[in-house]
Amino acid sequence: TREHYKSPSALATTAAGFSASPVKASGLATCCCRTSTNLFTSTTRFASSSSSGFQQPGGVRVLASAASGLLQGGSRMASSHATENPYGSLLTDLPKPGGGTYGKYYSLTKLNDPRVDILPYSIRYLLESAIRNCDNFQVLKADVEKIVDWEITAPKQVEIPFKPARVILQDFTGVPAVVDLAAMRDAITRLGGDPDKINPLVPVDLVIDHSVQVDVSRTPNALQANMEMEFGRNKERFAFLKWGATAFKNMLVVPPGSGIVHQVNLEYLARVVFNSDGLLYPDSLVGTDSHTTMIDGLGVAGWGVGGIEAEAAMLGQPMSMVLPGVVGFKLNGKLRTGVTATDLVLTVTQILRKHGVVGKFVEFYGKGMSELSLADRATIANMSPEYGATMGFFPVDKVTLQYLRLTGRDEEKVKEIEAYLRANNLFIDHEKPQKENIYTSYLELDLGSVEPCISGPKRPHDRVKLKDMKVDWQACLDNKVGFKGFAVPKDEQDKVVKFTFNGQPAEMRHGSVVIAAITSCTNTSNPSVMLGAGLVAKKATELGLEVKPWIKTSLAPGSGVVTLYLEKSGLAKYLDQQGFSLVGYGCTTCIGNSGELHEAVAEAIAENDVIAAAVLSGNRNFEGRVHPLTRANYLASPPLVVAYAFAGTVNIDFETEPIGVGKGGKAVFLRDVWPSNEEVSEAVGRSVLPEMFRSTYAKITKGNEMWNHLACPQGSQYAWDPNSTYVHEPPFFKTMTKDPPGVPSVKDAYCLLNFGDSITTDHISPAGNINKDSPAAKYLVEHGVDRKDFNSYGSRRGNDEVMARGTFANIRIVNKFLKGEVGPRTLHIPSQEKMFIYDAAQKYKEEGVDTIILAGAEYGSGSSRDWAAKGPYLQGVKAVIAKSFERIHRSNLVGMGLIPLCFKAGEDAESLGLTGLERYTIHMPDVENIKPGMDVAVTTNDGKKFTCVLRFDTQVELTYFQNGGILHYVLRQLL
Repeated sequence: TREHYKSPSALATTAAGFSASPVKASGLATCCCRTSTNLFTSTTRFASSSSSGFQQPGGVRVLASAASGLLQGGSRMASSHATENPYGSLLTDLPKPGGGTYGKYYSLTKLNDPRVDILPYSIRYLLESAIRNCDNFQVLKADVEKIVDWEITAPKQVEIPFKPARVILQDFTGVPAVVDLAAMRDAITRLGGDPDKINPLVPVDLVIDHSVQVDVSRTPNALQANMEMEFGRNKERFAFLKWGATAFKNMLVVPPGSGIVHQVNLEYLARVVFNSDGLLYPDSLVGTDSHTTMIDGLGVAGWGVGGIEAEAAMLGQPMSMVLPGVVGFKLNGKLRTGVTATDLVLTVTQILRKHGVVGKFVEFYGKGMSELSLADRATIANMSPEYGATMGFFPVDKVTLQYLRLTGRDEEKVKEIEAYLRANNLFIDHEKPQKENIYTSYLELDLGSVEPCISGPKRPHDRVKLKDMKVDWQACLDNKVGFKGFAVPKDEQDKVVKFTFNGQPAEMRHGSVVIAAITSCTNTSNPSVMLGAGLVAKKATELGLEVKPWIKTSLAPGSGVVTLYLEKSGLAKYLDQQGFSLVGYGCTTCIGNSGELHEAVAEAIAENDVIAAAVLSGNRNFEGRVHPLTRANYLASPPLVVAYAFAGTVNIDFETEPIGVGKGGKAVFLRDVWPSNEEVSEAVGRSVLPEMFRSTYAKITKGNEMWNHLACPQGSQYAWDPNSTYVHEPPFFKTMTKDPPGVPSVKDAYCLLNFGDSITTDHISPAGNINKDSPAAKYLVEHGVDRKDFNSYGSRRGNDEVMARGTFANIRIVNKFLKGEVGPRTLHIPSQEKMFIYDAAQKYKEEGVDTIILAGAEYGSGSSRDWAAKGPYLQGVKAVIAKSFERIHRSNLVGMGLIPLCFKAGEDAESLGLTGLERYTIHMPDVENIKPGMDVAVTTNDGKKFTCVLRFDTQVELTYFQNGGILHYVLRQLL
């Protein structure tokens, strides 16, 4: 790669928060919304003036798929302060080739401004949205000018509003969002307002994909068995979501067993271009999952936000964002034979992490773009959170249009999409000479230089070339405990643990693979790597190899289309034979829903302190996430997942060591089973057909028998069950008043936790298993829940009592107070007693004292979990002082009314001599004197004083803070 920069000032962009801008209640009063009388909308996904495309049968709500959540005809939300769009003169007819028009659109070319012609494509999407929504109230002409002048304004950290066309949710984040909306209805009623104002004003799609666990695997009935167990555990949650689909307007719920949210979005939900009653504009969205960015591969502008922000966006709030810098990433050449899209994305992730792209857009361009399939692009876009960017954007080109046709989109709609994007200078044609756009900084990669690789053992950006894996593994055993170390003594590194598995002798070593999972939206949406995995299984089976029976193997694709093309290719049977049976359509192992290991395997690991390994085709491998007993977790392409399953260990050099012994005692190497590019291409061309997508998605909203027979409550306000351990009325609005509380003080606060670097949202609010000895387990047992029915933290996010107890409950969390001891405990400073973090937090609250958290760099990295902010709020935490924050998590803290503070550059707790045992006072100025990014003094009871940067990044965020949080602000605006 090469890096070259425009200027130091152009690189001055920092982490950008995305939150909602003020809007008057009157702006919500006259919005036309879809009425809701059934569990699905019958939204036409690809309606156009000439064709309807996909239809969603069975519902009674009807609205063109082009619905944007704005008034019909494309007008803005009504407001007594709004004026006519000052850019009305830009409205232009889009002609059809055979006569007539598709409709009208706001033409960027009619601005006749040369600055627009060299803007990054991703910034043009922001510009179009600002022009279309400009009313000099929510969106000002000055905002449009800021975007037009992006080259000058972006380095200055200017703030702009953005209105996404839609919002997408998954069930782990969707349940608490709907819980909050239900609680807001109760609160607005109590305060004398109209509960009907609490309704989504933009289309909301919620895909239930995070609940299925791999309880059963390696059997033909695994899919049905896991779905039955999923419904058994989650019946109450599912009924609540089904209620939400009927109680709230403009909400579509895609039932369990349908697929992974981002793959369903890519293959079905994405519009690419809306046509709302004759007004055309680009599709855009925000989602409550950090990997919402996968849709950027389709040329749809989308990114992850916290659930709190998404709820505000649903309620019509424009999002306030810092105008981002854009890193131009030029791709040349083509991938070599044997190199997969997974190898490419892990390489790109490492490059971009090194470059530094937090708070920025990354835009890909260059001749190499035409060599990448849409699925390859989506894989790269998917991992934007791992490389830190807000978006990893691929402008629409002919490859995009080919994908829309492949996935069964209507031909007339595809033509309309192309016509609009070409006319509005949002389409890129690689066959024509390209004028290079201006970017904040530049990167370049020769695709031919990418080598096969995996990432791990504890972070997705710790890439390891496949040829170096054995050496790297040995180094990890030697290194001190850390992201690349386990500190295993030399004399224990080669120990062999013998155990009995189902009556047969078995053995395990450090590095033995115990989980091999083909999972995750990142890879299962890509036919090349999925069919590649099938080809590896086929070749290895024919050579006589077998995966060891104690390895937990699984296949969890992102949509039913994968099953159809694996079956048509004839490769499904080989995957089944090697234990990669279909276990469900959902996220499974990638989010920690890997299920239990066989008791004999679990005992062998736990009793002998084995560093066991998981290999998965996922996007996250933080310690404690995949499974509590797999301390080494590696991200790999699906074909490599199968290869490592055969090898049975990550301690292998594939070049010189066989992955197994086949027929006749012959050693079989990876090269013997690895398919050529031609073999993969032939399988894709023969097996992946448009009709598969059409048939799959024609059925998707019909639900399944278990979902369709699920009873759900009725009524516009939810009848809370005080005994429920899944859905509980949250306390956030119970004591809310009509007037804002103002700026809270933080005086003589104790430090609840003292962290180092890279504390993830998995550490703060784990999604996986509920440990039997945890405070959450104690609560569940007290409420009559058997241990076998604990389910996961992620599935219980609708219950604040469980989630407050589950905050900081990760069994691998490292707190400096414990001096090397790992686990969810801390020191209650006044008593010097060591106890569970939740218990210490409660003790501080009972004593009437505030608490803060000290942290290092990248605090809150990982998934966009609103409970990672809600949980600390409920535990009484008032502020977090860190070296740096992950973008979404910082915004979530603001959304909950917590104070995010950053140490000054070059400083941290250690350099300032902070032990965490002090008492801290944060000297916040009065309301009228607080400014975004200002310096704030912090003092301690023992005389230390230091200065931090207040990480409220926009004036709007200050408004939220003064109101006690974003949702409190929204509620007050609706009264």
